[in-house]
Amino acid sequence: METDHDILIIGGGLAGASLACALGPSGLRIGVVEAVPFGGRGQPSYDDRNVALAYGSKRIFATMGVWEDVVAGGAAPIKQIHISDRGHFGASHLHHDAMGVEALGYVVPNRVLGVALLAGMERYANVDLICPATMQDIQIDHDAARVQVDRDGEVVTLTTRLLVIADGGRSAAREMLGIEARTVDYRQTAVVANATPERPHDGVAFERFTPTGPLALLPLTNDRCAMVWSTRPEHVDELLALSDEEFASRLHARFGDRLGRFQRVGKRNAYPLTLVRVREHVRARVALIGNAAHALHPVAGQGFNLGLRDVAALAQVVTDAVRADKDIGDLMVLQEYADWRRRDTLAVTRFTDSLVRMFSNSFFPAVAARNLGLVAVDLIPPLKRSLVHRTMGLAGKLPRLARGLSL
Repeated sequence: METDHDILIIGGGLAGASLACALGPSGLRIGVVEAVPFGGRGQPSYDDRNVALAYGSKRIFATMGVWEDVVAGGAAPIKQIHISDRGHFGASHLHHDAMGVEALGYVVPNRVLGVALLAGMERYANVDLICPATMQDIQIDHDAARVQVDRDGEVVTLTTRLLVIADGGRSAAREMLGIEARTVDYRQTAVVANATPERPHDGVAFERFTPTGPLALLPLTNDRCAMVWSTRPEHVDELLALSDEEFASRLHARFGDRLGRFQRVGKRNAYPLTLVRVREHVRARVALIGNAAHALHPVAGQGFNLGLRDVAALAQVVTDAVRADKDIGDLMVLQEYADWRRRDTLAVTRFTDSLVRMFSNSFFPAVAARNLGLVAVDLIPPLKRSLVHRTMGLAGKLPRLARGLSL
């Protein structure tokens, strides 16, 4: 049947907008439904939230043609990663020179990335931004998906050959379709803020494991750091209630003296940490990407990068199906995407989950084993290279966009 769109994306956040940009050159009719107005062209503020992009993700964005806009907005390179276990001897150092790249990854304000992706979508006349609009109902038929949306008080039905769910970890579309998600509560909460240390960070990202959870400090422009402090839920209210000076002092005590004292701390926010995995990545006429398919603990900064590889893989499967004159919403076509992503998703979730569990264990043999492991990674080149490949998003079968090749 004739449909309003070839692909309708529910959710215009970073994952959904990335897919629209990736598929823009395909000529397919793409709709993006988003409840919040697109925009945010103002300069980033001190308190902006940030995303850690692996080297492989940078390559995806560069191939899509949006990386120059990201760099113009402000992207801080990660030259080195320092991993340590607070109060113990184990430590590892990962350096960009050893991999022959200019950076292991980058830290970018969410707003900068959003502006770059909006500009990317606006370059394509075949991308229809349906915003602000809220989804009301979904119906999946044999030949099309039908989505009711409320746009400025008018309820309209949109039809599409392929419906992509990209509306985040608490996906309303996923629940509406009855797609079950398994959730593991880590009993940790992330307190996030930006902070300015006394000493320059020199492009070093710190991942410091503590008894209450990992503490990450990631390099930002202007010698600021993005802080992600994972702690027990019962400590969160106290941390949020501290004055900026008291919090800076507490952060220094927890992190140590490598960057000196913290001279400024921005607005703090808190987010409960869970592992979410769906049982079905695809159905006939439906595919899930990003946090709607999987939400991870922020340790090692893998969550968005995993979702961006969803985008690159789905874009490749769809364009290959179009070239082969196949129905892009057919379950057999979408199963190729699901099978491809299953291995990467499993590997990354196991990697992050094992880090959280291993470094949360205070049993002495476990403490000794993990610290010996950190030392081994630092001393044995194949182990280090394997870890760096994983953190850089270069492990496993890579989509064309992640290899710097056009679709």
